[in-house]
Amino acid sequence: MENLDKTDKAILRALQVNAKLTTKELADKVHLSSSPTFDRQKRLEREGYIKKYVALVDSRKVGNNIIIWCNIRLKQHTHDYIKEFMDAVQNIEEITDCYNTSGDFDFLIKVHTRDMEAYQDFMLNTLGKMHCLGSLNSVFVIGNVKSTTEVPIKE
Repeated sequence: MENLDKTDKAILRALQVNAKLTTKELADKVHLSSSPTFDRQKRLEREGYIKKYVALVDSRKVGNNIIIWCNIRLKQHTHDYIKEFMDAVQNIEEITDCYNTSGDFDFLIKVHTRDMEAYQDFMLNTLGKMHCLGSLNSVFVIGNVKSTTEVPIKE
């Protein structure tokens, strides 16, 4: 963060709102000419501040009507169980987020499914087949109050 000046931060903020900005549009927003704006954006990409550019798809419009947050507890805190779980979630499309957590549970995952029947199938045939899984607690989302991909960037 210490390598970022005011203009770099302005570029990051603007791209979080609209990653499809042209270099000219971005330059106008940060009050620079196009060439230095382009160079700064490329540097931010190279240095990993910008991970990638994506389209944010509406989960419901593609048939995923239920979002579930699952607290996962492993059977044991062994290296093998932790690695097994972390490797497995990488290839499960229903899981869009996975966090290693502290407290009573080991992981928190976000799951998108079509309906309750699909979630039951996911529980039994995907999560249920993981030997490392000890227990889980499911929390069903009933409404979205705030959801953003924009991270705070302090001055």
